Amino acid sequence: MVQFVHPARQDITLAGILAALADPARLMIVRGLIGQKDCMSCTQAAPCNMAKSTLSNHFRVLREAGLIHTTKQGVEHRNAVREADINARFPGLLKSILKHADA
Repeated sequence: MVQFVHPARQDITLAGILAALADPARLMIVRGLIGQKDCMSCTQAAPCNMAKSTLSNHFRVLREAGLIHTTKQGVEHRNAVREADINARFPGLLKSILKHADA
């Protein structure tokens, strides 16, 4: 069974979050996931058609930064933003980044 690495809440860093969201594709992935009530598969959350290896790398970076939580359901990897953990560490950061990303 696949084991995903997710940092503990206290191990999520500002530098890690900012580095992960510096890539436009990853920013779009998080933006797509943030408004969802349920988890989304990698292909549902993908901003466009991209190679699976590229998409896997983007999700790995987001996961290792502590931005998303991934679980496996059948053959799908389901993803959700760790909004509560991020807000506990850095209140309002994610909302502010997403609000001003297009500015």
